[in-house]
Amino acid sequence: MEDQNLLEKKEPSSEEVEKLQADTSAIQIGDLDKEAEALNTGHDKLEDISDVIKNVDGGKSKSDTDEKVNDKFIGDSGLSGTKSEVGVNNDSGHDKAERNMDSEPKSEETNLDENSRPNDLAEEEDDSGDIESATHVNQKADEIPSEDNILDPVFDGTEVPGMEVNRSTSTRKLDGDQDSSGVVEKAVALKNFVREKSAVAVSTMLRRLSGKSDDASVGNFDDESKDGSDISEVNESKLVSQKLVEKSAWNPLNYIKKSSDVEVDYTVPPIAMKGRIILYTKLGCQESRIFRLFLRTKRLRFVEINIDVYPSRKMELEKISGSTSVPKVFFNEILIGGLSELKNLDESGRLDEKIDYLVTEAPLFETPSPPFSGEDDISSSGAVDELALIVLKMKESITVKDRLYKMRRFTNCFQGSDALNFLSEDQYLERPEAVEFARKLASKLFFRHVLDENLFEDGNHVYRFLDDDPTVVSQCHNIPRGIITFKPKPIAEIASRLRVLASAMFEAYAFEDGSRVDYTSLHGSEEFARYLRIVEELQRVEIWDLSREEKLAFFINLYNMMAIHAILVLGQPDGALERRKIFGEFKYVIGGSTYSLSAIQNGILRGNQRPPYNLKKPFGAKDKRSKVALPYPEPLIHFALVCGTRSGPALRCYFPGKIDEELLDAARNFLRSVGLLIDLTAKTAYASKILKWYSIDFGKSEVEVIKHVSNYLDPADSEVLLDLLASSELKVTYQPYDWGLNC
Repeated sequence: MEDQNLLEKKEPSSEEVEKLQADTSAIQIGDLDKEAEALNTGHDKLEDISDVIKNVDGGKSKSDTDEKVNDKFIGDSGLSGTKSEVGVNNDSGHDKAERNMDSEPKSEETNLDENSRPNDLAEEEDDSGDIESATHVNQKADEIPSEDNILDPVFDGTEVPGMEVNRSTSTRKLDGDQDSSGVVEKAVALKNFVREKSAVAVSTMLRRLSGKSDDASVGNFDDESKDGSDISEVNESKLVSQKLVEKSAWNPLNYIKKSSDVEVDYTVPPIAMKGRIILYTKLGCQESRIFRLFLRTKRLRFVEINIDVYPSRKMELEKISGSTSVPKVFFNEILIGGLSELKNLDESGRLDEKIDYLVTEAPLFETPSPPFSGEDDISSSGAVDELALIVLKMKESITVKDRLYKMRRFTNCFQGSDALNFLSEDQYLERPEAVEFARKLASKLFFRHVLDENLFEDGNHVYRFLDDDPTVVSQCHNIPRGIITFKPKPIAEIASRLRVLASAMFEAYAFEDGSRVDYTSLHGSEEFARYLRIVEELQRVEIWDLSREEKLAFFINLYNMMAIHAILVLGQPDGALERRKIFGEFKYVIGGSTYSLSAIQNGILRGNQRPPYNLKKPFGAKDKRSKVALPYPEPLIHFALVCGTRSGPALRCYFPGKIDEELLDAARNFLRSVGLLIDLTAKTAYASKILKWYSIDFGKSEVEVIKHVSNYLDPADSEVLLDLLASSELKVTYQPYDWGLNC
């Protein structure tokens, strides 16, 4: 047993110390075994996992009743009256806090690793002079429980049978008076939920115990559970270096699978040529759209310059062509002209001669150049933030390291007293003035208390810089170079630039009315590079005062662009595990807080509603992000959010001034095309699974859902649908959801 081995190494101590160590070990073993039973209730692998835990900790397994397990999961998910929070419970006494610290986290989102083993370092430190040497204290520090890596609740496409018991299921005739589910049905749903999710938790725990990580897993949950039985010791440094090599050699674009069931076969590579085609366009131009489609049909690779994104190119266009009208196309330095001129060349057969010229001739100096990095971009400019410079200097001057605070270990932290010592000396401030200055820095989101206990106080309180937060470091992709040193711009200005850029990108790299995306071309474009620079500005932006319309437009546009960014970084998700990474572990820092795709969709746009088949809300009662959430769910956002799947809606950009009108239009387009199809002969409605997964946003029953969405159909179809509903003859069948990439 681990604790026994540690005791053997020590010199003989007092009976009180031995008793304290024995009590601590017993508590830890009991909690760990309870965790194993809770994770595996109703699961076939209960005995195997108990054996693994016994082998690791040398404890004896204890059995819990099903009632305790259900109470545990309900409490963790927020369904019970008493909310269970991971971490330090500030509202309880010392005994309760100690119990929370020593026990392992109780949900599938917990981080089970070697830092969560039973330990008693906190008690030993008080008597360190009599018990052990300083060297032994440093060795034991590695065994202090570290902070928990709480994952967002995510819907990964895995449906749990019986979970949504208040909904009528597919292929069943609809009745107007559907009874609510009873306690027994809810218990069955909870049991199914635990069984479905336990495979992930079991595999995660085994992988943590063996030193592996989820990054090494591939495939779905079933594959993951198979890997869990193989426990071996892995050298940590070797594993990290191996991952870095694999990451550097891995190109996610190679895993993007393209379909060929469209009019233009985009899988056929473009014509290889030495020359260059430059196409000048502007936003909202229908001729520009036709121009792009024509060039793609001819398999001609081209560089697009949107004069609304690059306004300086408008003068260039006027200088070399004598006019600023668009679209215009250049073959090397030769001006071909507009759409009519290009079609005339094609009809006369001379276009092939021009293409042959491009194949053999490289562009001359007079040829218009592609957009260069940072052209007409104000993202990396602005007034220098003096506070940011002070923070950077403070970070270099004070000691930032792993620290113990309230019986837990927090990485990359500093003490408040150290910060005040620096500010007093660097800014020539008295101690009270330095405290106020530090609070000002904290209010500007440069750092925060590790447990959010206060804004800033003098003493041994522990704080952490924004770019040192472990979640920010490991999961956030809009802070690659640390905090920016320019003053944060107003959110309205950033949102406006994002809208212009998103509109240009969707027009240039999305086709078939936004249903498909050219990810490869988008990845190498200057527009996407500019987007990455713009989202860096969101790190410390103030988003609390946005209106409903501004929140809807901003977060819908950001979600759609963020999903594209996630796919370009992580590759096409092939299964539920990969989808969990994209929806829950790919994040941005926005206003000092981290947001995943799931948090944006379910936390903000749905008014902090639980994702489908989840028992936990995205934001807790004390979560600062709940202040940003809309007061109630917006059902039409489901027809605007695009996560890169073929069964999802089409890409488009949304504006706050007409957001409601645009959402209505998006709902009509989606439902009339693929979202809700009616077969009069079979008296069946074929609905998108989006209406099933998020049915609670549209109505309390399936009847209400169908009535709701009938408002967005053609009047004739809506009338037929309502007649079938009135006669109780309508059957609803949910279409299979195609998770394939929309490319």
